[in-house]
Amino acid sequence: MAGGRRAKLHLSKIYTYACGKTSLKGDHEQIGQPGFSRVVFCNEPDHFEAKIRNYANNYVRTTKYTLASFLPKSLFEQFRRVANFFFLVTGILSFTDLAPYSAVSAVLPLVIVIAATMVKEGVEDWQRKQQDIEVNNRKVKVHVGDGTFHDTEWRNLRVGDVVKVEKDQFFPADILLLSSSYDDAICYVETMSLDGETNLKMKQALEATSSLNEDSNFQNFKAVIKCEDPNANLYTFVGTMELEEQHCPLNPQQLLLRDSKLRNTDYIYGAVIFTGHDTKVIQNSTDAPSKRSRVEKKMDKLIYFLFFVLFLISFVGSIIFGIITKDDLKNGRMTRWYLRPDDTTIYFDPKRAPVAAILHFLTAVMLYAYMIPISLYVSIEIVKVLQSIFINQDVHMYDKETDKPAHARTSNLNEELGQVDTILSDKTGTLTCNSMEFIKCSVAGTAYGRGVTEVERAMAKRKGSPLAHELNGWDEDEDAQIGKPLIKGYNFKDERIIHGNWVNEHNADVIQGFLRLLAICHTAIPEVNEVTGQVSYEAESPDEAAFVIAARELGFEFYKRTQTSISLHELDPVSGKKVERVYDLLNVLEFNSTRKRMSVIVRNEEGKLLLLCKGADSVMFERLDKNGRQFEEDTRNHVNEYADAGLRTLILAYRELDEEEYKEFNKKFNEAKSSVNADREALIDEVTEKMEKNLILLGATAVEDKLQHGVPDCIDKLAQAGIKIWVLTGDKMETAINIGFACSLLRQGMKQIIISLETPDIKALEKVGDKAVIIKASKESVVHQIAAGKAQVTASSGSSEAYALIIDGKSLAYALQDDVKNLFLELAIGCASVICCRSSPKQKALVTRLVKLGTGKTTLAIGDGANDVGMLQEADIGIGISGVEGMQAVMSSDIAIAQFQYLERLLLVHGHWCYRRISLMICYFFYKNITFAFTLFLYEAHASFSGQPAYNDWFMTFYNVFFTSLPPIALGVFDQDVSARFCLKFPLLYQEGVQNVLFNWRRILSWMFNGVYSAIIIFFFCIKALDSEAFNSGGKTVGREILGTTMYTCVVWVVNCQMALTISYFTLIQHIFIWGSIALWYLFLLVFGIMSPSISSTAYKLFIEALAPAPTFWIVTLFVVISTLIPFYAYTAIQMRFFPMYHGMIQWLRHEGQTDDPEYCNVVRQRSLRPQTVGVSARRVARTHR
Repeated sequence: MAGGRRAKLHLSKIYTYACGKTSLKGDHEQIGQPGFSRVVFCNEPDHFEAKIRNYANNYVRTTKYTLASFLPKSLFEQFRRVANFFFLVTGILSFTDLAPYSAVSAVLPLVIVIAATMVKEGVEDWQRKQQDIEVNNRKVKVHVGDGTFHDTEWRNLRVGDVVKVEKDQFFPADILLLSSSYDDAICYVETMSLDGETNLKMKQALEATSSLNEDSNFQNFKAVIKCEDPNANLYTFVGTMELEEQHCPLNPQQLLLRDSKLRNTDYIYGAVIFTGHDTKVIQNSTDAPSKRSRVEKKMDKLIYFLFFVLFLISFVGSIIFGIITKDDLKNGRMTRWYLRPDDTTIYFDPKRAPVAAILHFLTAVMLYAYMIPISLYVSIEIVKVLQSIFINQDVHMYDKETDKPAHARTSNLNEELGQVDTILSDKTGTLTCNSMEFIKCSVAGTAYGRGVTEVERAMAKRKGSPLAHELNGWDEDEDAQIGKPLIKGYNFKDERIIHGNWVNEHNADVIQGFLRLLAICHTAIPEVNEVTGQVSYEAESPDEAAFVIAARELGFEFYKRTQTSISLHELDPVSGKKVERVYDLLNVLEFNSTRKRMSVIVRNEEGKLLLLCKGADSVMFERLDKNGRQFEEDTRNHVNEYADAGLRTLILAYRELDEEEYKEFNKKFNEAKSSVNADREALIDEVTEKMEKNLILLGATAVEDKLQHGVPDCIDKLAQAGIKIWVLTGDKMETAINIGFACSLLRQGMKQIIISLETPDIKALEKVGDKAVIIKASKESVVHQIAAGKAQVTASSGSSEAYALIIDGKSLAYALQDDVKNLFLELAIGCASVICCRSSPKQKALVTRLVKLGTGKTTLAIGDGANDVGMLQEADIGIGISGVEGMQAVMSSDIAIAQFQYLERLLLVHGHWCYRRISLMICYFFYKNITFAFTLFLYEAHASFSGQPAYNDWFMTFYNVFFTSLPPIALGVFDQDVSARFCLKFPLLYQEGVQNVLFNWRRILSWMFNGVYSAIIIFFFCIKALDSEAFNSGGKTVGREILGTTMYTCVVWVVNCQMALTISYFTLIQHIFIWGSIALWYLFLLVFGIMSPSISSTAYKLFIEALAPAPTFWIVTLFVVISTLIPFYAYTAIQMRFFPMYHGMIQWLRHEGQTDDPEYCNVVRQRSLRPQTVGVSARRVARTHR
């Protein structure tokens, strides 16, 4: 094809791909004005005017830092945290005489923490840098002159360069398509990395440049393009090309966007329009909204609380110190003679006691700073990353069919997974497979198709009737039994139609037109397997693929598409053989959410002009001609039956056109298509509206979107866990209701509150057409229905009745208004199930925001399509399903999973574990730091607030870094209160996270009190045990260094043994970390003590010569540790035995071996906060009470 002579095409006749040769006056006058000032000199990137304009180069950087900015920017990010900034200030103060310890020992922990975080940031940014290098160094052929093309890196491209992109390559910049390997200058583009859509899109060059089919053609090629300035809109492009005194209007059909891929086309030639950060994909890229968990936000408040306590005790101590200092020297008598108040510095000068108190305040703040856990943030980041790895590696959330595991795209929200109160779910592709199967149809008023849908089975069970397929005798597994391979997208069974039997039907001519319309009216692209001859299709949606597959299986095989024709192999009713027929494709009137229909205009081999149309029943029936309604009543009934069965329906109709009518339409249509003003789409719709009328009805299609595997059971478990589930869908109310029954969100006996504007009064007003009156009446109607529903729910609040709220999109628009939304939310919260039908993407996001802000509880949104992105980003947690609709939802999500059923394990197991681990870890961090800091406070109080630390400088430095840092990390990664099996067996355990019982103020303060209590026991027991006693056989008494080291040893033992008592699930790693931390302390004390006295100072040979040989040291340590831990042990034992929390009850069941005893298990389950009203279990319970 490439290089061959090409036929001259009249491309302006094609709707989607037209360029036209219309006048550039009027609408195009905005070219050259603000917003439309870009000028591109094709094949002349070195043009002097191009250099003056200084366009961006094609180098793209996605890194957060550069080599020059890394250090200052990263440090700024670190010291934005209050805790880090505080330690920076204390570190600076440690270089003054105010410091109670050496500067190095104060600064080192901060350096370690900051360095660890900066290394993490640097590694992540280096990975982004590597990706940038790989992308910027990709090769593309660029014209270098004399008709020759050479490979060059993407980063070297300039605006105006002519490039040659070959099959399966990505486009290096935003490029204007000039020509391609196809005769009609079309190409196929995959935009999955751009917008997540998997279907191929067709693009076409201008007729004026379509003949540039060889490298040599570009030797003397020159053109000037004037177009819009860089912007983020992926779907618009306005410009003109000046070529050999021709002025051709440009539209998005000629624009190939960076990062999309060339498919099914050998090569294309194009001119670079936008480069680098001017390209639409880069302009369109925005950072995902920053999300932080509730636990993390509360942790910040705890840090502030600790700051308050720190400054309070420093203030109180300083006042006491000032009073004591003032009284140090009275009438020549010295109270604290050892401080020599008669000859001292300002720090202890009785004459300047207020100044000394202020300076002591600064010293005390530095000394008690160990109350603030400096390593907490770093430790939590490490734990969350490791938790995310475990989520990603969970084989129970791995989907073999798609080869996709779970993927935690952010680790910030792990614990939030354990606190979800409400799930807002999309339906299509999320609860259902989005893998459409053609299962039924209605043609000429006759229903065809004997398949049974899952919804019909659920309805049959609901009504207690036999399954439909048992009544009609068709075995749904018959095809599999006889060895016939199942065809994806096709599940149609009816002997009256299949195998060409339709030719014997009474209305065979209507059936022929029906199947022919299915084979022609679409934008699918055929791919013929050269070996087998089998035709497969690339379609814009699963529905469309199902239609062309059904047409193929029923005798109308679409096998070839060119820009101007569609070719079929049709079953000839007369001869019974396949014949080839070619239809001239004149126009494609595309589907959009406003039109809700799609049409094609074709000319058949007999020369007849036909408009073939398919669309939603809400817009199609009103367009039928009075002579085209012969089968309307029967078709309407069938469509309603199909909707009841959970099927998606479309109406098919056609009309014949005369030549004059078509010529007039085509002229107006080209004018509308060539318009570039804001009303362009409205003008196109106005023209097409006049053509798509007076149609003749053929019939209706019905495709099934099956429930995903495990959805009903998953919903049941989530409902048992007390999680509320809302469904937000764009489907019809009837379809959504029946899917609700199929997945057990609705059940027989559940009262439905339906809010809809499909009432006779509103319809009557709509016919009159007064917009203001319609809006007012509609709002009043919605408010009245919501109020009535709320009264109904309130009246039955004491009973066990369950309500379901079902609202359509029109009503939802009014329900979400500021003065109505709170009333709507109150009603919705009182209902067991909420289903929002006909919801737009914006409405989905608004509903999510309403629930999140209105309830103040954690919301989770789950979806699989680009229309769910707003909802996912608005929710506290966004879960993307990597389904048929592409990767847009996944790319905007926080966590990606392959199927809805994996949500059960993600929340009930990983969510519960992560919430418990992080909560317990934070509480423990505060406990261990308060224990340590309060021993310092008590010692200083004992020493009349002299600012003297109890411990050696390096002991204090390494407390958080080495001796207590690893056990909480092991807790955060490995601990389990109950196993995964019991998390799933007793879903109500999840409510511990929803109610936040493990991280409420009562629990946090109890841990802090435990720290204060532990510090008091350690200090006073050590003081009393060692005071004024001979410490060893030599009669030596205890000094500050021995007392301090003994206290420190007790603190290390106590906080690590406290961890051992707290852990529910021991692993070898936890044993190593806990007992290894204690052993490390003794090893450090030994090694540090034999270092030079200039380094070890008060610890020089302390362990070898003083502590180790003294029995008192070991006895006091043992006694103090046991005494400190006994109260906590007694409290937890009493609570576990007599007042167990829910996880404690499950642990008792496991311990006593009663986990399989139904009676005991039911006793545990009856601890539920409220009766279950949704799910299979609720349906089963309701049935037993009837």
